[in-house]
Amino acid sequence: MADEVLEIRGIGRSYAIGNEVVQALRSVDLSIKKGEYVALMGPSGSGKSTLMNILGCLDTPTKGEYLLNGTNVSHMTDNELAEIRNKEIGFIFQTFNLLARNTSLDNVALPLVYAGVSKKERLERAQKALMSVGLGDRMDHKPNELSGGQRQRVAIARALVNNPAIILADEPTGNLDTKTSHEIMDLLEEIHQKGNTVIVVTHEEDIAKRAKRIVRLRDGLVETDTLS
Repeated sequence: MADEVLEIRGIGRSYAIGNEVVQALRSVDLSIKKGEYVALMGPSGSGKSTLMNILGCLDTPTKGEYLLNGTNVSHMTDNELAEIRNKEIGFIFQTFNLLARNTSLDNVALPLVYAGVSKKERLERAQKALMSVGLGDRMDHKPNELSGGQRQRVAIARALVNNPAIILADEPTGNLDTKTSHEIMDLLEEIHQKGNTVIVVTHEEDIAKRAKRIVRLRDGLVETDTLS
């Protein structure tokens, strides 16, 4: 369907560890429409990290199909996946993943370098993204000159700069205090209200409840899929 930004059918992922085969995902079906706000939850070992890696084109499934914006990405090469990732997915990580020696502006502009965007346009788009997360006055600051919450805002601006199909946030408040966590979740809510598709991977109920839909995994399968 045209309004589905991602659709996975019968996705499985197994790993060989020594002589043993571990089924991280057994057979998962999931479709997410454009503009949805979804939380992926599950205990340790449920398969949620594996599913996030597949959704983020960081890993490929052992079986099944994954359509991202209508393109089948299930069997792409690493280079093809890297290209799709850079174009279609904005990542927000628990550990921020910022380059320590780069300013906020340069960190945010980085995905556009890989996308081959001209320097002038890169800087304009990076400035706009930083202003959209309330960091217009921190463009020249390096990560060590910023608070944890500000670093996560830089990471969010970087995730937005390519106008991706989906924003994928992996435990985005895991390293933040309660007040800052609420601010970051408010910001993700704003981003969703502007029409972005947001997927948050979390083990915290209060974070998941901010989403409009909660998909719970257990033992490599979808256990429940409910509107919150």
